[in-house]
Amino acid sequence: MFCIKCGTKNSAEAVFCVKCGYHFAGEGETKIEKPIIGDEAKIFSIRPTLMFVQTGYAAAIASAFLLVAVLYYFGQFIGISIPWQLSVFGGLALLLIPAFYHVKRNVVRYTLTDAKVEIDEGVISRASRKIPLRAIQDVTVQATIPQRFLGIGDVIIENANEADDRIVLKNIGSPKKHADLLLEQMRLSGK
Repeated sequence: MFCIKCGTKNSAEAVFCVKCGYHFAGEGETKIEKPIIGDEAKIFSIRPTLMFVQTGYAAAIASAFLLVAVLYYFGQFIGISIPWQLSVFGGLALLLIPAFYHVKRNVVRYTLTDAKVEIDEGVISRASRKIPLRAIQDVTVQATIPQRFLGIGDVIIENANEADDRIVLKNIGSPKKHADLLLEQMRLSGK
C-alpha cells in the first residue's frame, strides 16, 4: 500500500507509514492509494545511480592526499619549499571533478505515471520530455558486465515517434524492476 501523505510504499499490514509515520485507517480495510500528479498516479520517480559519484569523491579525496604528499616530497627532493596552501588548493581542486558529475546526475529525473514516462533534464534551462504509454512500442533492459555486477543498467524505451524513437534511462538501479513496472502500466492502460 502507498502512503497517501508522502507516497512511500508500505506493507499491506502496516498501521503507520515507515517514512512519515502517517496513521493508516484503523478499523476495517486500508485503502490503497498512490500519490497523485495532477490527475495521474505517480508509479516511480528515479535518478541515475549515485554509486559512480560516491566512488569519484572517494578517489578524489585519496588523490588529494597523495598530491599533497607528492608535492611535499618533490619540494624536499629539489630543495625548494612548496607552500602548503598550494598543495591543499591543488588537492581540493580535484574534488571539482566528482562535484561536476554529481550536479550532472542530479539534473536528470525519470518519472513514470499511469499515463506517461517523463524525463526532466537541466538546471538553468529545463527540458522535459513526455512519452505517452500508448506510444511506447518496446521496453528493453541492457546491462554491461560491470553494470550487472553493480546491479544497475539501462532501460531502453522505443516509441512510435520517428524523430526520437529511442529513449534510454541510463544507469538506474534495479533496471529490470523498473522495466517491469513500466510494462505493467502499459498493460493496465490498455497498450
